[in-house]
Amino acid sequence: MKKQLDATSNVNLDFLYVAFTCLVFVVVAFISTSIVSAQAEEKATDPADRQVFFGETHLHTVLSFDAYIFGNRNGPDEAYRYAKGEAINHPAGFEMKLQTPLDFQAVTDHAIYLGMLPAMHDPKQAVSRHPISLEMRKAKTPTERLGAFQKLFPLLNADREDDLVDEDIMKSAWSKIIDAAEKHNDPGKFTTLIGYEYTSGPEHQNLHRNVFFKGSKVPALPFSRVMSPNPEDLWNWMDDLRAKGIDSLAVPHNSNGSNGLMFETTKYSGGAIDKAYSEQRMRNEPIVEVTQVKGDSETHPALSPNDEWADFETMPFLIGVWEPSKEVGSYVREAYLNGLKLAAEGKGNPYRFGLIGASDTHVGAGAFDEDNYWSKVGLIDSNGKLRGSVPLDTPRADGGEYNQNFFQTWSASGLAAIWAEENARDALFNAMRRKETYATTGPRIRLRFFAGDGLGELDLEDSELVSKAYQKGVPMGGDLLLGDKKTPSFLVWAMRDPSSNSLQRVQVVKGWLDGSGKKYEKVFDVACAGGKAVNAKTQRCPDNEASVDLSSCEPSAKTGADELKTVWRDPEYKAGVSSFYYVRVLENPTCRWSSWDALRAGVEPRSDIAATLQERAYSSPIWVN
Repeated sequence: MKKQLDATSNVNLDFLYVAFTCLVFVVVAFISTSIVSAQAEEKATDPADRQVFFGETHLHTVLSFDAYIFGNRNGPDEAYRYAKGEAINHPAGFEMKLQTPLDFQAVTDHAIYLGMLPAMHDPKQAVSRHPISLEMRKAKTPTERLGAFQKLFPLLNADREDDLVDEDIMKSAWSKIIDAAEKHNDPGKFTTLIGYEYTSGPEHQNLHRNVFFKGSKVPALPFSRVMSPNPEDLWNWMDDLRAKGIDSLAVPHNSNGSNGLMFETTKYSGGAIDKAYSEQRMRNEPIVEVTQVKGDSETHPALSPNDEWADFETMPFLIGVWEPSKEVGSYVREAYLNGLKLAAEGKGNPYRFGLIGASDTHVGAGAFDEDNYWSKVGLIDSNGKLRGSVPLDTPRADGGEYNQNFFQTWSASGLAAIWAEENARDALFNAMRRKETYATTGPRIRLRFFAGDGLGELDLEDSELVSKAYQKGVPMGGDLLLGDKKTPSFLVWAMRDPSSNSLQRVQVVKGWLDGSGKKYEKVFDVACAGGKAVNAKTQRCPDNEASVDLSSCEPSAKTGADELKTVWRDPEYKAGVSSFYYVRVLENPTCRWSSWDALRAGVEPRSDIAATLQERAYSSPIWVN
């Protein structure tokens, strides 16, 4: 019996030893794994490791009603192949190809009448027998296609018409968008974002938004204009989806054509803005598209009369018509100022947004370069004569030399730039939400912008400059709270696109409120090409005498910089004053696309539009106090 007990005891002891050994191994393994995982996570989320990625966030394919009318037959698959560097065909038959592939892209077809125009041309579909469908099918020439678009346009502002909307067709089109995005998404190499365009435009007043989802989980159908023209209802829908685990963000665009509605100081219904409104808008709209084909929305000379560069690629009309768009309420810089004022009144700040650029192409391929421009609306503006940059063979009936349209005010723009840890959906989406983004008008200018009270101590040649800037300050899109006893410094660092022109200057745009709530703005040059110093009195760089030979479109050589980098202090800073700062980078002048059209046609550039322009980049702001 004793032997049996001893044997049992020995077995138990052996079992306990083995169990203890296994437990120790598991604990050690867990701790080791946790440490490795923590280190990996720390490394992955180190802000100094963030890279800039360039992409397209506003693009239409054959599934958009207007793109189809304009002759585009490129679908989401072709659009992604183009973004990755493949050549695809323009509706007019010529080849479209990027010089450098994009890092990411979203197809953003219109939710309203999604996929319905192809169905109108399909005799198997019931909608093909609708009277408006016959009008769509008859359109062949550019003039007829434009007329068809104008006939369909009033229906976009009407209540839902059941005989023009087939939910099964729309779901099929939405599936094609999703499937193409999933097919081409290649994390680390090329990222796709699933999205669409919400197209509200009461009486041609642009309230459009592009909506992007964080991952693969998306709703059965997008929220469209026929559900509600009120963007606040869109935000409610987004909030409801977020509560169900589907995160998204919306990006307003073409505020320049909103007739003052995009950045009003009241709600859509006319009610007063309050904190709840401001919080909801910023939760759903953290960034805004500031530049694209239909012009630039940074500011307007009527709003910024002391800004010599304010009149840039200005499209002064509403969307699709000749009527002028009201400046007040339509431009980004003024919105930033109004946001400060609303916040000072205790209403929150609904305009604390970052910036990106995009193209809004309707041919499945963005034309980002002045010297390789195919405009936007397919067969309607596919050459210089159609878009009004080259004289007609025969003058118009009224004697006019050029085609009469507003296409000449359109722009070869733009791109979204995002600072993220990796080229993947989560990283890009999170960067957009924190507003560490900027816009370019096409060139891939690299831009960093930081603010902090200790940045003045930084060595611009330090190999750890960026890491220390993150440690001592906040990047673009951030908030810097200093109090009354500290003064901010700003690190600004811009590098040219090797495929584009040299840099001329870097500017900081400041907006602020005085003690009585009055709004002010000012532009400071902070770094000049050629190592030249900023004039302390005018806050301007000396003229670097950059020019363009219009007979060849050759820019002047050796007058610009490859890199401009500085730490700047606001000479007029007052502690405790609410303000914002953002960076504007200007290249040396180059030929505008219209001058390239004229050069290739062997004619003089049109005298009533700018022959040259200065490509640029806009950072997201940093808000101080």
